[in-house]
Amino acid sequence: MSKNDAPEPPKLKKTADGEIDTTSLADLLEFFLNYDQRVALVRHPQVEELFQWKQAEDAESGTPTYPFENAEARFAIGVIQSVGENDSQEKLGRWITDLLQALGEAKETNEEIAKSFGLEQDKSHIQESMKIPSRNERKIYLTSCWIESLCTAEVRFLGWVYQELYGVPFEPVA
Repeated sequence: MSKNDAPEPPKLKKTADGEIDTTSLADLLEFFLNYDQRVALVRHPQVEELFQWKQAEDAESGTPTYPFENAEARFAIGVIQSVGENDSQEKLGRWITDLLQALGEAKETNEEIAKSFGLEQDKSHIQESMKIPSRNERKIYLTSCWIESLCTAEVRFLGWVYQELYGVPFEPVA
């Protein structure tokens, strides 16, 4: 299917009391997972590998984690919670702005570390990270790779939700 043949995203619906209809939000999320490459990134094997590494790393360090089945489930629950918790234009705008900042910082960190150690970005981040001699720097690199992947998908999806809810394109909050 070409880009021009792709179906239109389903519309968000609201309940009688003005809340977002969760079924329509789930339908929109499924659409983006199926048709938007920036959101579908959470289904990529390299991102899944990063997610599994992060879960294991958090468990090893004693950080409490919820046992998500996979990266896609983690992403889906996260964006649904984000929409629920950021229930005004101002709150959602701030949240997406924060995600953009985290995305930029993670991307910059990844690029610096990858350049310093000659890491190849089109290969497994886990395997490539073995070229980094310091366990701490390896952890920073892999965490940044995970954050970059997750934030890329979240910003894209939540930006669309923002536009649907408030009728204007998202603009970062100053």
